[in-house]
Amino acid sequence: MAAARSALSPADVPRPGLRERKKTKTREAIRAAAYGLIRQQGYPATTVEQIAERAEVSPSTVLRYFPTKEDIVLTDEYDPVMAAELAARPAGEPWSASLRHVLRKALDLGAGEEAELTRLRTRLLAEVPAVRSRMLENMSATGRVLARAIAGRTGLDPAGLEVRIVSMSLVGGLMEVSRYWAEHDHEEDLAELVDRALDALENGLPALREGHREDHRG
Repeated sequence: MAAARSALSPADVPRPGLRERKKTKTREAIRAAAYGLIRQQGYPATTVEQIAERAEVSPSTVLRYFPTKEDIVLTDEYDPVMAAELAARPAGEPWSASLRHVLRKALDLGAGEEAELTRLRTRLLAEVPAVRSRMLENMSATGRVLARAIAGRTGLDPAGLEVRIVSMSLVGGLMEVSRYWAEHDHEEDLAELVDRALDALENGLPALREGHREDHRG
């Protein structure tokens, strides 16, 4: 995924220095090389050495930016942007409304990518066990970012059990949205699937709610 454009205004975002711009350019070159090879020959046949050759860097440089091949297709720049967006929401806004706003922003950022590339990423997540396994490993880092953002808005302890449950439930739910979207050939609207996920996290399953009411009436 290409580096995400910040949702904040240009005046709020300091221009990266030359060194950081070079790093970003290198990351993007590695990602572009990896996706190009995966399109041509599939994920299993694509090696770090091939990616390095196409990106015109050394294999050690690839692994310095991305510790595993799976990280190349999983790592993006969205977490800090989402955290900043969440922190900037009005203090009195309902939590669910803030969350929906932030996730729509993330979808808008993703819309800047080539649509086929977004589908390829989610297809790899759904079909390649190694990518899915690495995603599960990386979820804790995203969960911690989200937990800190939740804590900043609510005054709760980011390491508290409830905050950790909410943040990891959200991260896991979004992973399942990506898998579901790919497993159903990307036919459904991704924004609508995200809304459905948030509805489920916020309200639970309708069948469970009905069962709860039946228990009370009985």
